[in-house]
Amino acid sequence: MGHLRLSASARRLLRAPNALFRWGLGPLFGHRFLQLTHRGRRTGRLHQVVLEVVEWRAADREAIVMSGLGRDAQWYRNVQAGGAVEVRIGRARWAPAVRVLEPAEATAALAGYERRNRWAAPIVRRVLSRLAGFDYDGSAAGRERLVAELPLVGLRARD
Repeated sequence: MGHLRLSASARRLLRAPNALFRWGLGPLFGHRFLQLTHRGRRTGRLHQVVLEVVEWRAADREAIVMSGLGRDAQWYRNVQAGGAVEVRIGRARWAPAVRVLEPAEATAALAGYERRNRWAAPIVRRVLSRLAGFDYDGSAAGRERLVAELPLVGLRARD
């Protein structure tokens, strides 16, 4: 499946929220967005990405995020290779344990996100359709196909 390729200017724009975290303004996002610091699997350099939280599980201190660029996203590949360094969300920071959600759990998390954000559903579906490379209609079958293309990842505080 062909995923969306971003231009250099689009990538710069998407990196802009990192500045807010650098300036100490990350808590303004609450548990809606997080900043993930990850180590490059080839270079060993530290990188940061801001991700939208699909589901915040306060009792477990786990944030569920989606790899909007699929399995080819650099942050996704880096954390799969053991490069997850730190999560910053709200006023909390921790070294994350990383897991890719199984399809049933991922579809349930995505369905919950869509229920909580009904007002934005048309926009969300349009964006997800573009990212996944197919017309995502919000159906159960569409959700299953979507999470197969755009995996959901759990970032839980290590004990």
